Amino acid sequence: MTGFHTLLYHEIIEREGYDRNKYKGIKVSQDYHDMLPEALFCFRDEFEKQMNYLFENGYTTLTIEQVIDFYYHDKPVPEKSVLITFDDAYKSVLLFAYPVLKKYNFHAVCFVVSGWLFEESREYTGEYSVCMSRDELFSMDDVFEYGNHTDLLHTRKGLRTALLTEDKDTVLKDLSKCEAIANTRKIFAYPFGIYSKENIDWLKEFGILLAFTSKDGFNTRETNPLELCRNVCRLEYSIYDFARMLEVHV
Repeated sequence: MTGFHTLLYHEIIEREGYDRNKYKGIKVSQDYHDMLPEALFCFRDEFEKQMNYLFENGYTTLTIEQVIDFYYHDKPVPEKSVLITFDDAYKSVLLFAYPVLKKYNFHAVCFVVSGWLFEESREYTGEYSVCMSRDELFSMDDVFEYGNHTDLLHTRKGLRTALLTEDKDTVLKDLSKCEAIANTRKIFAYPFGIYSKENIDWLKEFGILLAFTSKDGFNTRETNPLELCRNVCRLEYSIYDFARMLEVHV
């Protein structure tokens, strides 16, 4: 079946010395605090195994242009294709993921919360999910494209996210701010993977061509390009779990 998997990562962490009890949450420029769920972490050694698996098995790491061409210009994607994505722009991506991706000449996408970026670099610490500075983010642009993950609307109260509670004008103005720093326009990742049909309508009006959820699945031509699936590469995954995930084409 023609299509592709989209892989979703957040934080890449060292296995040695890892202790969830010492984790203190995110550290971002916005006055907002949250805890990244443990399942959204990925150990550095497992990430390296996963990227090596893709390389050894002949996978193509897609660009956004290829995905847009697939949905809007009836162009095929290679038989073994993945789109590699990271959300939130944490510093561990620069420190641990970027060198591995560059080693294999892989391509990836980072969905950026522009209001979370620091003006000056902050010290990386395993106790926090520390956001990058703008300079750090754009130092990776030989590997990464940068897409819209809102400016200041990646917030929640319980399961009520800002995308669900703010009005249309507020959302569209926020998207415009983030779009101004993204180097790949008209792509979006739903904060927390939560959205409404109304949100989809707003994205259409804004001109978004591709929007990514956090629902598992294989993307085919029948998949709504504003509800694209992404497979979370979870902390507990072994390389065998990762390989099995890529074998699912339904």
